[in-house]
This record gives sequence, structure tokens and C-alpha cells, in this order.
Amino acid sequence: MSQQPDASPARRIRRSRWIAAGVALVALVVLAAVVVLVARWLRTLEPVQSFLLQFPGEYPLPDGSPVGLPAWLGWQHFFNAFFLVLIVRTGLQSRAEKQPPALWTSRRNRRRRMSLTVWLHLALDLLWIVNGVLYVVLLFATGQWVRIVPTSWDVFPNAISAGLQYASLDWPLEHAWLNYNSLQQLSYFAIVFLAAPLAIVSGARMSAFWPRDAKRLNELYPFSVAKAVHLPVMVFFIAFTVAHVTLVLATDALRNLNAMFAARDASDWVGFGIFALALLVIAGGWALVRPAIVDRIASAFGDVVRRSPR
Repeated sequence: MSQQPDASPARRIRRSRWIAAGVALVALVVLAAVVVLVARWLRTLEPVQSFLLQFPGEYPLPDGSPVGLPAWLGWQHFFNAFFLVLIVRTGLQSRAEKQPPALWTSRRNRRRRMSLTVWLHLALDLLWIVNGVLYVVLLFATGQWVRIVPTSWDVFPNAISAGLQYASLDWPLEHAWLNYNSLQQLSYFAIVFLAAPLAIVSGARMSAFWPRDAKRLNELYPFSVAKAVHLPVMVFFIAFTVAHVTLVLATDALRNLNAMFAARDASDWVGFGIFALALLVIAGGWALVRPAIVDRIASAFGDVVRRSPR
């Protein structure tokens, strides 16, 4: 009787992935501990202490800057989070699909065919872009741009200072209602004016709506370049979101949530309640992404053909 292998290839692969994930997690914990210890040691040095006194982590906003966060910013923040969660979900689903369960075809151009998951991903992208354009318009129309666009070269040493304070776990004193620290400002600037445009232009190049017959344009902007950019940008968005939410909840959560969701400078539970409601709405949107609903919506814009299960 031949000896049976102790595990199937698929099981061995899953086991190796779990081991790799465990090793990576341990390495991250060790790295984080080393960073904290080094940062704390650096803060004992007199030159570093002088640097932190000179650059406390933020610089004053220009005279006449608006005070506080308006209500429209809270709504923009919610819609941005809502769309991003579903965009990341559908993006990962489309990458994992080897044979799409359904296809969407344009009625105007029958050559324009794609996975229904990709169509939903692009539809959500469009709504996210509309929300983003409205955000940028309001940002500059109301003067709120000074909060996320650097107006002084002091932003760089102050960002280093804030980063060192975060790394040492002796976090910078801040009041987001009045001003962001410089590390926050650079991060928000990068998300709005660098990462978001990169996500849009790389996603547009990869979509079925890109003009495939434009030979010169395709040579100038190859598909491979867009593909190499799009996934890292998504990872950057996810990493930013994890860090952002962690710091919001770890640094005076009630005051931060009031400022972000209730447009109030207070430490009561109003903002937390709105935040909890927003999470429920996002969870509801996640649950509603199901074939019966997506098929009906997509059918209003094209033809949907669902493959029969084998």
C-alpha cells in the first residue's frame, strides 16, 4: 500500500502563508519596538531637545485663516470613506476573479465589455471622483485649503519633530479644530493632491473606457506603467486609513470625532454617535453589494449577462 501524503498541496500552501504572515507580524512588532526605543533615546540628546523646542510639530496658519471645521467637511469625509471601502473591496475582487461570474457590455459600443465587478469598481470610482472634485472646490472656496497645503518651509522640520514625537509614544500636543500638525498636513496633502490623482489616472488607463486605438497615447502611457502604479497607490490609501483611524481614536477620540463628524469643538459623545452611525451605513453598503442589486443597477447602463454555474 502506497503511503499517502500528510497534507494536500493547497493545505501546505495555506500553512506556509500563515507561517509567513506570523513571521512578518513578529518582525513588524520587533521593528516597532526598536523604532520606539531609538526615538526615546534620541529625545534624551540635548541637540534633539533644542530642535523639538524650536520646532514643536506645527507652525501658525496665515492670518485670517478660518477657524474650525465646517459641516460640509464632515459629509465629504463620510462619503470619501464610504466610496473608498467599496472601491478597495471591488478592486481586490476583480484582481482575484479568474473567470468573472457576470459580464457588462455597453449598448453604445459592443466592444466595450468588462467584468461586472470591474464595472461596479469604475462606477464607484466615478462617484468618488465627483465627491473629490466637490471637496477640492469647497476647500479653496472656503479658505480651508490652508489647513492641508503647506504655506511655510517650516512644515518640514516640524513634520520631522511630530514624527519623532509619535515614534517615541510621547505624542505632540495638538488641537485639530484649530490646526493640524505638520506631519498631518503633509500626509493630507499627499493623499488629496498626489495619491488621489495617481489613482485616477492609473485606473483610467487600465479601464475598458481607455481609447485602445490611440497608438501614440498608448505608447506614451503604457498599460504596464499604470498597472505598476495602481496597486501601490491602493496600498498607500489603506495604510494611511489604518494610521489615520488609529491616531484619531488614540489621541482624544471624542474631541477628534466631534470635529470630524459633528463640526463641533467639544468632548461629548455626539461625534462618536455620528461616527457609529456612519460605520453602520458603510456596513450596509457593503452588504448591499450583491448580484440581485448590482445586476439591476448595471442593467440601466448596459447589458448584463451572468454566467451559469458549472
